[in-house]
Amino acid sequence: MLMTTSVKERTFMVQNYNLEGALAVLTQGGLMLHPTDTIWSIGCDATNAKAIENLLQLKRPEQATKLEVLVDSVEMLRNYVKHLHPRIETLLVYHLRPLTIIFDQVKHLPESIKENDLSVAFRVVQDDYCRKLIAAFGKPLVASYACVGCKDYPANFGAVSSEIIQGVDFVTRHRQHEKIIGKPSVMVRLTEEDELEFLRD
Repeated sequence: MLMTTSVKERTFMVQNYNLEGALAVLTQGGLMLHPTDTIWSIGCDATNAKAIENLLQLKRPEQATKLEVLVDSVEMLRNYVKHLHPRIETLLVYHLRPLTIIFDQVKHLPESIKENDLSVAFRVVQDDYCRKLIAAFGKPLVASYACVGCKDYPANFGAVSSEIIQGVDFVTRHRQHEKIIGKPSVMVRLTEEDELEFLRD
């Protein structure tokens, strides 16, 4: 059973960031634009089917997949996957770069979040802002790279199109002025033989 606390109580624990606006939008099922430990993303409540539908509409049908579920810890991850293999858990502990893991069996998430093969991509975020936002919200976020019809990932805020900025309900100010070039995460999945298969490095 998932434990819950009020948004007000959780906000008290994250005084270093102004999270009130983001938390209010997430609680109401809205969309936000924010940086992650990889690239800039559109985010929403991963447990809210209507919010996910709105995100997919903003991204357009041709980019309706490519969703990732962001969690703040391995403990939160366990609440949404049916089995966390020891090899995956070890990899999460020791892997230095941001790591996305494909899981075939998940729970407590809407069907619309799943890919065509029913799998779901998860990432335990390393970015401090994302971790504290998710911890304060008490639930995972869905993230999809903040781009519509473009070939390159939005490596920083300057690369995010006005269409995305105008299409979301909240834009975080965190890291807007950074020129650091973000990169997609490493992506892996566990095969039926319990071997790690690297899909993106």
